[in-house]
Amino acid sequence: MPVRLPLLIPAFLLLLRFGLILSPLSPWLRDDHQLASPLTSFTRLKEGIWLFQKGIDPYHGGVFRHSPLTLALFTTLIPPLPLVSALVWTAADGLAAWCLGEIWRARIAPNADEGRGLLLASLYLANPYNLGPTLALSTSSLDNALLLLSLRFAVLQRPSPAVLLLALLSFSSLPAVLLLVPLVMIVLSGPRATAVPRKVDLNAAGRAVGEFALYTIAFAGASTFVAGSWGWVLQTWGATVMLPDLTPNPGLWWYFFTEMFDHYRPFFLLTFSLHPLIYVAPICLKFQHDPLFAFFLLQGIISTFKSYPTLSDAGLYVSLLGLFPEIYTYFRHPLVTALLHLHAAVLLPLFHYLWLDAGTGNANFFYASTLVFGLANGATIVDSLWAGLRSTIGEKDGWDVVQL
Repeated sequence: MPVRLPLLIPAFLLLLRFGLILSPLSPWLRDDHQLASPLTSFTRLKEGIWLFQKGIDPYHGGVFRHSPLTLALFTTLIPPLPLVSALVWTAADGLAAWCLGEIWRARIAPNADEGRGLLLASLYLANPYNLGPTLALSTSSLDNALLLLSLRFAVLQRPSPAVLLLALLSFSSLPAVLLLVPLVMIVLSGPRATAVPRKVDLNAAGRAVGEFALYTIAFAGASTFVAGSWGWVLQTWGATVMLPDLTPNPGLWWYFFTEMFDHYRPFFLLTFSLHPLIYVAPICLKFQHDPLFAFFLLQGIISTFKSYPTLSDAGLYVSLLGLFPEIYTYFRHPLVTALLHLHAAVLLPLFHYLWLDAGTGNANFFYASTLVFGLANGATIVDSLWAGLRSTIGEKDGWDVVQL
Protein backbone atom coordinates (compact mmCIF):
# COMPACT_ATOMS: atom_id res chain seq x y z
CA MET A 1 0.00 0.00 0.00
CA PRO A 2 2.71 2.61 0.78
CA VAL A 3 4.20 2.00 -2.67
CA ARG A 4 0.96 1.77 -4.64
CA LEU A 5 -0.46 5.03 -3.32
CA PRO A 6 2.40 7.26 -4.60
CA LEU A 7 2.17 5.54 -8.00
CA LEU A 8 -1.16 7.27 -8.49
CA ILE A 9 0.51 10.68 -8.37
CA PRO A 10 2.78 10.38 -11.44
CA ALA A 11 0.02 8.47 -13.23
CA PHE A 12 -2.40 11.33 -12.59
CA LEU A 13 0.19 13.92 -13.69
CA LEU A 14 0.78 12.04 -16.94
CA LEU A 15 -2.95 11.72 -17.59
CA LEU A 16 -3.37 15.42 -16.90
CA ARG A 17 -0.53 16.17 -19.32
CA PHE A 18 -2.16 14.10 -22.02
CA GLY A 19 -5.48 15.88 -21.60
CA LEU A 20 -3.93 19.35 -21.60
CA ILE A 21 -1.98 18.64 -24.80
CA LEU A 22 -5.26 17.76 -26.51
CA SER A 23 -6.97 20.86 -25.13
CA PRO A 24 -7.12 24.30 -26.83
CA LEU A 25 -4.36 25.43 -24.45
CA SER A 26 -1.64 23.57 -26.36
CA PRO A 27 -1.96 25.37 -29.74
CA TRP A 28 -2.05 28.69 -27.88
CA LEU A 29 1.31 27.93 -26.24
CA ARG A 30 3.18 26.52 -29.24
CA ASP A 31 4.64 29.82 -30.41
CA ASP A 32 5.49 31.11 -26.93
CA HIS A 33 9.14 32.17 -26.98
CA GLN A 34 9.74 30.92 -23.45
CA LEU A 35 8.62 27.39 -24.23
CA ALA A 36 9.86 26.82 -27.78
CA SER A 37 12.96 28.13 -29.55
CA PRO A 38 13.75 28.19 -33.28
CA LEU A 39 15.54 24.86 -32.75
CA THR A 40 12.68 23.17 -30.85
CA SER A 41 9.45 24.73 -32.15
CA PHE A 42 6.71 22.28 -33.16
CA THR A 43 5.28 24.86 -35.58
CA ARG A 44 8.59 25.03 -37.42
CA LEU A 45 8.87 21.25 -37.34
CA LYS A 46 5.49 20.91 -39.07
CA GLU A 47 6.53 23.47 -41.68
CA GLY A 48 9.75 21.56 -42.35
CA ILE A 49 7.82 18.30 -42.70
CA TRP A 50 5.44 19.90 -45.21
CA LEU A 51 8.33 21.30 -47.28
CA PHE A 52 10.17 17.96 -47.18
CA GLN A 53 7.08 16.05 -48.33
CA LYS A 54 6.65 18.51 -51.22
CA GLY A 55 10.21 17.87 -52.38
CA ILE A 56 11.49 21.27 -51.21
CA ASP A 57 14.69 21.50 -49.19
CA PRO A 58 13.49 22.60 -45.72
CA TYR A 59 16.93 23.97 -44.86
CA HIS A 60 16.68 26.71 -47.49
CA GLY A 61 15.33 29.95 -46.09
CA GLY A 62 16.55 29.74 -42.50
CA VAL A 63 13.20 28.78 -40.93
CA PHE A 64 13.64 25.05 -40.26
CA ARG A 65 16.46 24.24 -37.82
CA HIS A 66 15.60 20.78 -36.46
CA SER A 67 18.02 17.96 -37.15
CA PRO A 68 17.45 15.74 -40.22
CA LEU A 69 17.05 12.78 -37.85
CA THR A 70 14.10 14.51 -36.18
CA LEU A 71 12.71 15.33 -39.61
CA ALA A 72 13.00 11.70 -40.72
CA LEU A 73 11.39 10.44 -37.51
CA PHE A 74 8.33 12.67 -37.78
CA THR A 75 8.02 12.17 -41.52
CA THR A 76 7.97 8.37 -41.40
CA LEU A 77 7.27 6.83 -37.99
CA ILE A 78 5.52 9.56 -35.99
CA PRO A 79 3.03 11.67 -37.96
CA PRO A 80 2.48 15.08 -36.28
CA LEU A 81 -1.21 14.43 -35.58
CA PRO A 82 -2.80 15.74 -32.36
CA LEU A 83 -3.45 12.36 -30.73
CA VAL A 84 -0.07 10.92 -31.78
CA SER A 85 1.77 14.03 -30.59
CA ALA A 86 0.00 13.91 -27.23
CA LEU A 87 1.00 10.27 -26.79
CA VAL A 88 4.63 10.87 -27.81
CA TRP A 89 5.21 13.89 -25.58
CA THR A 90 3.42 12.32 -22.62
CA ALA A 91 5.44 9.12 -23.05
CA ALA A 92 8.67 11.14 -23.30
CA ASP A 93 7.96 12.93 -20.03
CA GLY A 94 6.98 9.65 -18.41
CA LEU A 95 10.24 8.09 -19.58
CA ALA A 96 12.23 11.06 -18.28
CA ALA A 97 10.53 10.92 -14.89
CA TRP A 98 11.08 7.15 -14.63
CA CYS A 99 14.76 7.53 -15.54
CA LEU A 100 15.19 10.19 -12.86
CA GLY A 101 13.78 7.85 -10.23
CA GLU A 102 15.97 4.97 -11.42
CA ILE A 103 19.08 7.18 -11.36
CA TRP A 104 18.26 8.00 -7.74
CA ARG A 105 17.98 4.31 -6.86
CA ALA A 106 21.28 3.54 -8.60
CA ARG A 107 23.00 6.30 -6.64
CA ILE A 108 21.65 5.22 -3.26
CA ALA A 109 21.18 1.43 -3.62
CA PRO A 110 19.42 -0.85 -6.11
CA ASN A 111 17.06 -2.06 -3.38
CA ALA A 112 16.40 1.42 -1.97
CA ASP A 113 12.90 2.54 -1.05
CA GLU A 114 10.91 3.42 -4.18
CA GLY A 115 9.16 6.27 -2.39
CA ARG A 116 11.95 8.76 -2.98
CA GLY A 117 12.25 7.82 -6.64
CA LEU A 118 8.51 8.26 -7.11
CA LEU A 119 8.73 11.62 -5.38
CA LEU A 120 11.46 12.78 -7.77
CA ALA A 121 9.44 11.53 -10.74
CA SER A 122 6.35 13.36 -9.51
CA LEU A 123 8.28 16.58 -8.94
CA TYR A 124 9.71 16.36 -12.46
CA LEU A 125 6.22 15.97 -13.93
CA ALA A 126 4.76 18.73 -11.74
CA ASN A 127 7.57 21.21 -12.42
CA PRO A 128 6.06 24.09 -14.45
CA TYR A 129 9.41 24.54 -16.22
CA ASN A 130 8.93 21.03 -17.63
CA LEU A 131 5.16 21.13 -18.06
CA GLY A 132 5.02 24.30 -20.19
CA PRO A 133 7.36 23.14 -23.00
CA THR A 134 5.56 19.79 -23.12
CA LEU A 135 2.20 21.48 -23.59
CA ALA A 136 3.78 23.58 -26.35
CA LEU A 137 5.09 20.34 -27.94
CA SER A 138 8.61 21.72 -27.85
CA THR A 139 11.15 19.08 -28.85
CA SER A 140 13.26 20.19 -25.88
CA SER A 141 11.07 17.85 -23.81
CA LEU A 142 12.19 14.97 -26.04
CA ASP A 143 15.80 16.12 -25.60
CA ASN A 144 15.41 15.94 -21.81
CA ALA A 145 14.10 12.39 -22.08
CA LEU A 146 17.07 11.39 -24.28
CA LEU A 147 19.55 12.92 -21.85
CA LEU A 148 18.07 11.24 -18.79
CA LEU A 149 17.91 7.91 -20.61
CA SER A 150 21.58 8.29 -21.54
CA LEU A 151 22.39 9.08 -17.91
CA ARG A 152 20.33 6.08 -16.82
CA PHE A 153 22.51 3.77 -18.92
CA ALA A 154 25.63 5.53 -17.64
CA VAL A 155 24.79 4.88 -13.97
CA LEU A 156 24.24 1.23 -14.93
CA GLN A 157 27.79 1.39 -16.36
CA ARG A 158 26.70 0.49 -19.88
CA PRO A 159 28.87 2.73 -22.08
CA SER A 160 27.58 1.86 -25.56
CA PRO A 161 23.91 2.88 -25.17
CA ALA A 162 24.92 5.85 -22.98
CA VAL A 163 27.23 7.42 -25.59
CA LEU A 164 24.90 6.39 -28.43
CA LEU A 165 22.03 8.39 -26.94
CA LEU A 166 24.30 11.33 -26.13
CA ALA A 167 25.55 11.36 -29.74
CA LEU A 168 21.95 11.31 -30.94
CA LEU A 169 21.08 14.16 -28.58
CA SER A 170 23.98 16.28 -29.85
CA PHE A 171 22.24 16.57 -33.23
CA SER A 172 19.33 18.45 -31.68
CA SER A 173 21.24 20.10 -28.83
CA LEU A 174 24.91 20.66 -29.66
CA PRO A 175 25.96 21.82 -26.14
CA ALA A 176 25.20 18.30 -24.88
CA VAL A 177 28.65 17.32 -26.21
CA LEU A 178 30.12 19.02 -23.12
CA LEU A 179 28.51 16.30 -20.99
CA LEU A 180 30.56 13.54 -22.62
CA VAL A 181 33.41 13.79 -20.09
CA PRO A 182 31.31 13.45 -16.91
CA LEU A 183 29.16 10.81 -18.60
CA VAL A 184 32.22 8.66 -19.32
CA MET A 185 33.43 9.24 -15.76
CA ILE A 186 30.08 7.97 -14.44
CA VAL A 187 30.31 4.88 -16.66
CA LEU A 188 33.80 4.08 -15.36
CA SER A 189 33.39 5.11 -11.70
CA GLY A 190 29.71 4.56 -10.98
CA PRO A 191 27.07 7.03 -9.77
CA ARG A 192 27.99 7.09 -6.09
CA ALA A 193 30.29 9.53 -4.35
CA THR A 194 33.45 8.09 -2.81
CA ALA A 195 35.95 9.41 -0.29
CA VAL A 196 38.81 8.91 -2.74
CA PRO A 197 38.47 9.15 -6.54
CA ARG A 198 38.48 5.78 -8.22
CA LYS A 199 41.28 4.98 -10.63
CA VAL A 200 40.07 5.55 -14.18
CA ASP A 201 40.82 3.00 -16.89
CA LEU A 202 42.13 5.23 -19.68
CA ASN A 203 41.72 2.47 -22.25
CA ALA A 204 38.04 2.08 -21.38
CA ALA A 205 37.60 5.86 -21.46
CA GLY A 206 39.25 6.01 -24.88
CA ARG A 207 36.96 3.28 -26.18
CA ALA A 208 33.88 5.15 -24.95
CA VAL A 209 35.01 8.40 -26.56
CA GLY A 210 35.84 6.51 -29.75
CA GLU A 211 32.37 4.97 -29.78
CA PHE A 212 30.86 8.42 -29.36
CA ALA A 213 32.87 9.68 -32.34
CA LEU A 214 31.81 6.71 -34.49
CA TYR A 215 28.14 7.16 -33.60
CA THR A 216 28.39 10.88 -34.37
CA ILE A 217 29.92 10.18 -37.78
CA ALA A 218 27.25 7.58 -38.52
CA PHE A 219 24.43 9.93 -37.52
CA ALA A 220 26.01 12.72 -39.56
CA GLY A 221 26.07 10.44 -42.60
CA ALA A 222 22.44 9.48 -42.04
CA SER A 223 21.51 13.15 -41.64
CA THR A 224 23.22 14.05 -44.90
CA PHE A 225 21.42 11.19 -46.64
CA VAL A 226 18.04 12.43 -45.36
CA ALA A 227 18.70 16.10 -46.13
CA GLY A 228 20.35 15.40 -49.49
CA SER A 229 23.27 17.72 -48.77
CA TRP A 230 25.45 19.12 -45.99
CA GLY A 231 23.29 22.25 -45.74
CA TRP A 232 21.73 20.99 -42.53
CA VAL A 233 25.02 21.52 -40.65
CA LEU A 234 24.91 25.31 -41.01
CA GLN A 235 21.20 25.48 -40.18
CA THR A 236 21.37 23.27 -37.06
CA TRP A 237 24.82 23.11 -35.47
CA GLY A 238 25.79 26.37 -37.12
CA ALA A 239 22.74 28.15 -35.73
CA THR A 240 23.76 27.17 -32.19
CA VAL A 241 27.10 28.92 -32.63
CA MET A 242 26.33 31.74 -35.09
CA LEU A 243 22.92 32.82 -33.69
CA PRO A 244 21.35 33.80 -37.03
CA ASP A 245 17.82 33.93 -35.58
CA LEU A 246 17.39 36.60 -32.90
CA THR A 247 13.95 35.42 -31.83
CA PRO A 248 13.48 36.28 -28.11
CA ASN A 249 13.96 33.47 -25.60
CA PRO A 250 14.71 33.09 -21.86
CA GLY A 251 18.45 33.09 -22.56
CA LEU A 252 21.17 35.72 -22.34
CA TRP A 253 22.26 35.87 -25.98
CA TRP A 254 19.46 37.29 -28.13
CA TYR A 255 19.16 40.87 -26.82
CA PHE A 256 22.91 41.26 -26.43
CA PHE A 257 23.49 40.46 -30.10
CA THR A 258 20.46 42.48 -31.22
CA GLU A 259 22.10 45.63 -29.84
CA MET A 260 25.63 44.78 -30.98
CA PHE A 261 27.50 46.43 -33.87
CA ASP A 262 28.23 43.94 -36.64
CA HIS A 263 32.00 44.34 -36.51
CA TYR A 264 32.04 43.14 -32.87
CA ARG A 265 29.76 40.18 -33.54
CA PRO A 266 32.38 37.50 -34.52
CA PHE A 267 34.47 38.13 -31.40
CA PHE A 268 31.56 37.89 -28.98
CA LEU A 269 30.06 34.90 -30.78
CA LEU A 270 33.36 33.10 -30.26
CA THR A 271 33.48 34.21 -26.63
CA PHE A 272 29.92 33.19 -25.84
CA SER A 273 30.25 29.86 -27.65
CA LEU A 274 33.51 28.81 -25.99
CA HIS A 275 32.67 30.16 -22.55
CA PRO A 276 30.87 27.01 -21.24
CA LEU A 277 33.81 24.89 -22.41
CA ILE A 278 36.14 26.36 -19.79
CA TYR A 279 34.12 24.80 -16.95
CA VAL A 280 34.41 21.18 -18.09
CA ALA A 281 37.97 20.45 -16.96
CA PRO A 282 37.93 22.16 -13.52
CA ILE A 283 34.54 20.75 -12.52
CA CYS A 284 35.37 17.21 -13.65
CA LEU A 285 38.77 17.34 -11.92
CA LYS A 286 37.38 18.75 -8.69
CA PHE A 287 34.53 16.23 -8.51
CA GLN A 288 36.40 13.10 -9.59
CA HIS A 289 34.99 11.49 -6.45
CA ASP A 290 31.41 12.26 -7.56
CA PRO A 291 31.08 12.44 -11.37
CA LEU A 292 27.28 12.48 -11.20
CA PHE A 293 27.47 15.77 -9.32
CA ALA A 294 29.89 17.08 -11.96
CA PHE A 295 27.33 16.11 -14.61
CA PHE A 296 24.66 18.00 -12.68
CA LEU A 297 26.75 21.18 -12.44
CA LEU A 298 27.68 21.15 -16.12
CA GLN A 299 24.04 20.66 -17.08
CA GLY A 300 23.22 23.75 -15.04
CA ILE A 301 25.92 25.76 -16.81
CA ILE A 302 24.65 24.60 -20.21
CA SER A 303 21.08 25.49 -19.24
CA THR A 304 22.14 28.99 -18.24
CA PHE A 305 24.42 29.83 -21.18
CA LYS A 306 22.78 28.08 -24.16
CA SER A 307 22.17 30.23 -27.20
CA TYR A 308 18.58 29.00 -27.66
CA PRO A 309 17.30 27.80 -24.27
CA THR A 310 13.75 27.08 -23.19
CA LEU A 311 12.31 26.71 -19.72
CA SER A 312 12.73 22.93 -19.97
CA ASP A 313 16.52 23.33 -19.76
CA ALA A 314 16.25 24.91 -16.33
CA GLY A 315 13.52 22.42 -15.45
CA LEU A 316 15.86 19.50 -16.06
CA TYR A 317 18.64 21.07 -14.01
CA VAL A 318 16.36 21.84 -11.07
CA SER A 319 14.97 18.29 -11.23
CA LEU A 320 18.47 16.80 -11.10
CA LEU A 321 19.05 18.70 -7.86
CA GLY A 322 16.77 16.17 -6.17
CA LEU A 323 19.44 13.49 -6.61
CA PHE A 324 21.67 15.15 -4.00
CA PRO A 325 19.74 15.63 -0.73
CA GLU A 326 23.00 15.46 1.21
CA ILE A 327 23.91 18.99 0.09
CA TYR A 328 20.67 20.69 1.14
CA THR A 329 21.84 21.48 4.66
CA TYR A 330 24.88 23.32 3.27
CA PHE A 331 23.02 25.78 1.05
CA ARG A 332 23.92 29.34 1.97
CA HIS A 333 21.07 31.27 0.34
CA PRO A 334 18.28 28.82 -0.60
CA LEU A 335 15.52 31.33 0.16
CA VAL A 336 17.05 33.98 -2.10
CA THR A 337 17.51 31.45 -4.91
CA ALA A 338 13.93 30.19 -4.58
CA LEU A 339 12.58 33.75 -4.61
CA LEU A 340 14.63 34.57 -7.70
CA HIS A 341 13.06 31.60 -9.51
CA LEU A 342 9.62 32.66 -8.28
CA HIS A 343 10.14 36.23 -9.49
CA ALA A 344 11.41 34.98 -12.86
CA ALA A 345 8.43 32.64 -13.23
CA VAL A 346 6.10 35.63 -12.74
CA LEU A 347 8.04 38.25 -14.70
CA LEU A 348 8.83 36.18 -17.82
CA PRO A 349 5.23 35.63 -18.98
CA LEU A 350 4.11 39.05 -17.72
CA PHE A 351 6.73 41.10 -19.57
CA HIS A 352 6.46 38.83 -22.61
CA TYR A 353 2.76 39.64 -22.77
CA LEU A 354 3.28 43.38 -22.20
CA TRP A 355 5.84 43.58 -24.99
CA LEU A 356 4.54 41.27 -27.73
CA ASP A 357 0.79 41.02 -27.04
CA ALA A 358 -0.41 44.19 -25.31
CA GLY A 359 2.21 46.41 -26.97
CA THR A 360 2.63 48.49 -23.82
CA GLY A 361 6.26 47.54 -23.19
CA ASN A 362 9.44 47.02 -25.15
CA ALA A 363 12.25 44.50 -25.49
CA ASN A 364 13.97 45.86 -22.38
CA PHE A 365 11.05 44.64 -20.28
CA PHE A 366 11.38 41.04 -21.38
CA TYR A 367 15.18 41.06 -21.36
CA ALA A 368 15.14 42.33 -17.78
CA SER A 369 13.07 39.29 -16.81
CA THR A 370 15.51 36.98 -18.62
CA LEU A 371 18.34 38.54 -16.59
CA VAL A 372 16.43 37.70 -13.40
CA PHE A 373 15.99 34.16 -14.72
CA GLY A 374 19.70 33.92 -15.55
CA LEU A 375 20.54 35.21 -12.07
CA ALA A 376 18.27 32.57 -10.54
CA ASN A 377 20.00 29.81 -12.50
CA GLY A 378 23.42 31.20 -11.64
CA ALA A 379 22.54 31.40 -7.95
CA THR A 380 21.41 27.77 -8.04
CA ILE A 381 24.70 26.70 -9.62
CA VAL A 382 26.88 28.68 -7.21
CA ASP A 383 24.99 27.55 -4.12
CA SER A 384 25.00 23.93 -5.30
CA LEU A 385 28.73 24.11 -6.01
CA TRP A 386 29.48 25.46 -2.54
CA ALA A 387 27.21 22.92 -0.88
CA GLY A 388 28.77 20.08 -2.89
CA LEU A 389 32.25 21.12 -1.83
CA ARG A 390 31.22 21.67 1.77
CA SER A 391 29.46 18.31 2.10
CA THR A 392 32.72 16.49 1.39
CA ILE A 393 34.48 18.07 4.38
CA GLY A 394 34.10 16.27 7.69
CA GLU A 395 34.24 18.18 10.95
CA LYS A 396 34.45 17.28 14.62
CA ASP A 397 31.79 18.23 17.13
CA GLY A 398 32.28 21.80 18.26
CA TRP A 399 34.38 22.71 15.20
CA ASP A 400 33.32 24.88 12.29
CA VAL A 401 34.74 25.24 8.80
CA VAL A 402 35.28 28.90 7.97
CA GLN A 403 35.84 30.26 4.47
CA LEU A 404 38.75 32.70 4.44
